[in-house]
Amino acid sequence: MVDYFSFKSFLSYFTLQLLSLRLQNRPTLSIRIVLLLLSVITLSLVLSGCIGEKDVDRSAKVYIDHADGRYTIVRNGKPFSVRGAGGYSHFRELREAGGNTLRTWDTTNLTQVLDSAQKHEIAVIVGLPLPNSGDLAFYNDPQITEARYLAFQSLVKRFRHHPAVLMWCLGNELDFPYKWTYGDFYESFNALTDMIHREDPNHPVTTTILNFNPKYIFNIRLRCNIDLISFNIFSTLPLLRKNLDNLAWFWKGPYMLLEWGINGPWQGTEQTAWGAYIEDTSKKKADIYRQRYRQHMPLKDPRFLGACVFFWGNKQETTQTWFSIFDEKGNASEAMGTMQTIWKGKSSQVIYPEIKYMLLNSQGARDNILLNPSGPASAEVLLFKGHDRIRSIKWQLFREDWYRENRVNSTRKMTPLATTESNGENLRLTFPAPKQEGPYRIFATIYDDQGNFASCNTPFYVVSPP
Repeated sequence: MVDYFSFKSFLSYFTLQLLSLRLQNRPTLSIRIVLLLLSVITLSLVLSGCIGEKDVDRSAKVYIDHADGRYTIVRNGKPFSVRGAGGYSHFRELREAGGNTLRTWDTTNLTQVLDSAQKHEIAVIVGLPLPNSGDLAFYNDPQITEARYLAFQSLVKRFRHHPAVLMWCLGNELDFPYKWTYGDFYESFNALTDMIHREDPNHPVTTTILNFNPKYIFNIRLRCNIDLISFNIFSTLPLLRKNLDNLAWFWKGPYMLLEWGINGPWQGTEQTAWGAYIEDTSKKKADIYRQRYRQHMPLKDPRFLGACVFFWGNKQETTQTWFSIFDEKGNASEAMGTMQTIWKGKSSQVIYPEIKYMLLNSQGARDNILLNPSGPASAEVLLFKGHDRIRSIKWQLFREDWYRENRVNSTRKMTPLATTESNGENLRLTFPAPKQEGPYRIFATIYDDQGNFASCNTPFYVVSPP
C-alpha cells in the first residue's frame, strides 16, 4: 500500500524540480516537460482534494464566501473587509482612526486583548505561535508536538465563542519546504489545522509566509488545509500584483497581508560603514505608508481580503522607533494620521511635527560619523513645519542594538545612556561623546502641544584617533 502523504510529498518535490528548470534553455525538452508538469500538477491536485472549492458553511459566524469571482469575509452575516493593524493595544485609537481589526502573534494576555477589542468593536486575528519547520527537534518529537496540540486545543475551546475572534493564524512566517525530511512538520501542522476546524468551525484558519514565495504557496496548496494564505510583505509590496498574476495559473485563492509597512532593517536598508542601519525620519515613514498603500495595495483584486499595518504600538527592533506608530507612553506619530486618512478616505485634521533631518557635527547619517572618546558633539534637528506647536524635545543616547538571537533582531527594550529634555525653543544639543569606543545612536523625539510626536536618530561611532 502506497503511503498517501509520502506520495504527495514526492509529487510536490518532483513538480518543484520541474518548475525550477529554465525551459527556454532546453527547447528540445520544453513540450515534454510542460506536458509532464501539467500531468503531475493535475494528479497532485486530484489526490490532495484541491480541485474545486471547499463546501462553505454559511451558518458559521465567520466564513469566506466566493461569489461572482470575488472572495469576501462574511462576519455575523455581513461582508467584512479587514482594515487592520498588528499589535496588542491602542484599541480606541484604532477604532477612531477607522480600523476594525487587530492581528496578534501569540496568546499573551489574550483574555484582556479580546475583551478590550470587543469593547471597541475591533475584531482579532489570534496568533498561535509555532517553531519554524526547520526545528526538527520539536517536530520529530511526538511528546512535544502532542503537548502543543493539547495546549492549542484547550485554548481554542476556551476562546472559540468570544465575539471578538475573527480567525486563527497558525504560525508566523513559517517555511513550507518540499523535502521529505519535513514530513513530521506537515503532519503536526495539518493535525493542528484539522483540530481547529473541528473544534471551532465558526472561524477560518490562516498562516503567514514572508513575502510572496511560490514554492511555499505550492506546498501549502498541495499539503495543507488552511482556508487562506496571508503574507508579511514590506519592500516587495510593489511586486505583489505581478507575482500574483504569474502564479494565477496554479493558485487563485483568497489572501490577506498580515504585515505591511516601511522597509525593515533587513531589506536593502542603507547602512553605515560599520553596519548600523540608517532609519528614516517619522515624516518619511508616514510618506512611505501613504505611497505604498495608494500605489501598490491590491485593493481592486477580488481575491484580496484586507491588510494589517505593522506595528500598532511600541516595540524595540533595531531601535525603539523603527516600526513603532506610538511611543512608549501612547503618543501617536504621523503614521497614525496617515492610517486614518487611508482607512477613512479623508485627510486627518491633525498637523504633526515634520522632521526634515538631523545633523551631528554638521554631518548626516550617511557620512559615517566618527567621534573621539569624550569629544565634543553637537546635534541639530531641522523641521519642514510645526515649529510653533513644539512643546518639548527629548534627546536620548543609546548603544547600538546589535544583539541577535538565531539571526532575529532583539525585542528587549534598551536603557538609554543619557536623556535630556528641554522646551521646544532650541532644537540643538551639545554633549560629550561616550568614553568607551563603539557604535551608538543619538535620538531626538519632538512633542507638539497635542501630545503627538516626531522622531529621528543618527548612528555614530566612537573611536580613538590613531
